[in-house]
Order: sequence, then C-alpha cells, then structure tokens
Amino acid sequence: MENVSILHPIIKAPVLPDFVARRVDRFHNERVAIDWGGRHILRGRQPGAGDLMLQSNDYLAIAGHPAIVEAQREALATGGLGMMMSALFQQDQSQPLHRVEAELARAVGSEDGILAQSGFAANVGLIQSIAGERVPVYIDMLAHASLWEGIRSAGAKAVPTLHNDVAHLERQVLRHGPGVIVVDAVYSTNGSLAPLQDIADIAHAHGCVLVVDESHSLGTHGQRGEGLVASLGLNDRVHFVTASLAKAYCSRAGFIACTRRFKDYFGCEALPAIFSSSLLPHELAGISASHRVIQSEGWRRRRLREITRRVRGELAALGYPIGDGTEQIVAFEAGQEILTGRVRDTMERHGVFGSVFSAPATTVNRSLLRLTLNAGMSDGDVERLLDVCRRARDEMDLPEWSASRRAQRETARSALPAEVA
Repeated sequence: MENVSILHPIIKAPVLPDFVARRVDRFHNERVAIDWGGRHILRGRQPGAGDLMLQSNDYLAIAGHPAIVEAQREALATGGLGMMMSALFQQDQSQPLHRVEAELARAVGSEDGILAQSGFAANVGLIQSIAGERVPVYIDMLAHASLWEGIRSAGAKAVPTLHNDVAHLERQVLRHGPGVIVVDAVYSTNGSLAPLQDIADIAHAHGCVLVVDESHSLGTHGQRGEGLVASLGLNDRVHFVTASLAKAYCSRAGFIACTRRFKDYFGCEALPAIFSSSLLPHELAGISASHRVIQSEGWRRRRLREITRRVRGELAALGYPIGDGTEQIVAFEAGQEILTGRVRDTMERHGVFGSVFSAPATTVNRSLLRLTLNAGMSDGDVERLLDVCRRARDEMDLPEWSASRRAQRETARSALPAEVA
C-alpha cells in the first residue's frame, strides 16, 4: 500500500494569555528550578539492560503471560476493535462486557459489577453518583487522588481523616453526620493496610456508605485473589468495592462491585460512564484471561508474600524507616522533593529503579521513592536489592528523611507517661 502520510508544517502556537502563562512559568521557575534543584524530578538516569526495575504495578508478573497475550491476539484477529460506543448502549447481557463484569463480581462476592475505562474513571464516577452537594465524604489523608477528585466534581464536602486513625474517623463522623467513608484497602504510597473491620463497624454504626478501593489488593490478597473485603468477610458491610485493573490484572480498566439496581442507575448518572466509549473486545479478553491466571496460579501470591516479608524485614533491620507499611509497596519517604531526587539518583547509580511520588501524588513534604515488589523477582534480584540498600544506606541521609523524623517523634511520645502524652 502506498504511503500517503503527509507531514503538516509546524506552525508556532499563539502566545498564552497571562492567566495561563503565569501558571506555566510558576512550574518552571519555582517547582523545577527551586524545589527540584533545576532538574525535572521524574527524569533520572536511563535504565540499562541489567538494571532492576521496581516501578511496575504488575505485582504478580503476568503482563507477558502466554495465555493472556493469546487471548488478546485471538480477540483482535476475530473481532477487530468492536463497536465504538458507550457501555450505556450495550444492553444485551450476553455481550462480552457484561460477561466479564459478572465474572469479576462473582470473584469478589458481589451481586454485579461495572467496568470503567480506568480506576480513576471508576472512582470519580462512583463518588459523583453517591455524594451530592454538601454531603460529607470522610476520606483518609493518603487515599488515592481519584477519590479526592470525585468529591470535588460532586460538589461534596471533603472531610479529611488522619491516616488509618479510626478514633479520628469516628470523631469526624460524630461531628459532621452520616455520609460516605472512602479508604484504600492497601495504600499506594506506603503499602499500609487499612483497618477495614474497624472502619466497617463505624460506617455501620453511624449510617454511612463505605467505599473501599482495592486497586492494590485485588489479585494479590485473599486465597484466590479476591481482595481484602471478601477475604475478611466484609461484603455485607461494604457498599462498594472499586479497583484499578492496571495493577495485578495488567489491564487498562477500572471496576466497581455493586448491586444490579445501582448498576442501572450508575450508567445514567456517572459522567465518565455516559461520555466514554466502552472497553474494546481485546481488552475484555485480556481481563478475563488475567482473571483465570490470577485465580489458578496461587503460587504467584505466595511468592509475592515471601519476597515482601524478606525485603521488609531486612530493610527494617538496616534502619530504613518503612514501618508505616506492610505490603508489596515499599516507600523511601525522604520528604523534601530535592532530597527524594537524591535518593532516587543514589539507587539508580546502583542499578535499582523505583518511582518518584511527589505532590499531588503525595501531600506536601512527604515525597518518596516507591519500590514495588513483584512475584517475578528471582532470589538473586531480591539479594541484589538488599545489597544495594546495605551499600547505599549511608549515601541517602536516612536521619533527614521525614519518615525517620516522624518515627522518632512517635517513639518519644510513646515513652511519655500516659497523662502527658
């Protein structure tokens, strides 16, 4: 076929008006030049072939699984890209979209489910559809940005709660009244577990809706990857489970577990659902294939837990302040962004690549380097990571990390008599 591509000449864009230009200039002149020391914080060294990559959310190491790749290839070969339309118009329950939704819903113990274009779209659409204007939404300070954006777009009232502090959550609910409680099951910045049983008890006692984001626990937790809500037996107290499937499921999609009655309402109420096209056939085939692999290959979850226990145990023994978390996400919380950049540079010089998280992904002065462990790591990979952390420890100014200073304050406070503390 003749190549008919025509390159259009590049035309200089019009000058931005001041109210936009000032924002762009502020980013370059203040954030990059001052806060980041003159270099974009996300641009480190280019990884080499032998470097250890701990950036991906492919916790179970299934992205290249032959069964998943073949399922997607076959769907593309036989069905092409399908029909470009909103899922709202796909009413036939025998269609692949609804079959995969039902498959995932059964896995987490829910009556039905909704597939969205991403975890972000799922959370924004859900909060929009359940939290009206001025409804209080009690949100953990470390909850994902998509949940905060859902509150903003709904015009609801955000009521922040201290991280994993159930006493503070209950005080806030008593002060502001019944509303929506939103938490992550496993927090994406530091790998901490939410005290779901206690939170569910508060929601039930005070007439609140409870939303649990299982993006970092669906597939990785539970006997067959059903996540924490189902494995803890909390389905009768959690109203909605959401998840980004771009983690353990290696799929570009989001999911909401809900009732059939709510599903019909959501499709006509949530703006991301109404105004976005449905998932494509090969994406649905990949999700279904990933689900089968996750359920049947339990050794991947066992391997991930084994690696997590060893790495966390060794790092704690070396004095790394990682005690806020327990799961496969390990946070090197340096705090100041320029210090986080130096931590990243040090690890990369030793051939270990993580992901820098800074505002708005974290709160101000709690930026961090995130290392995500995965089941595909060999024993040699694990030992290499630990060896780098042993050798590089003194290069990274651990006592200056915000996590270190916070741990010292908590230790000092716990040593005080109860009446003083």
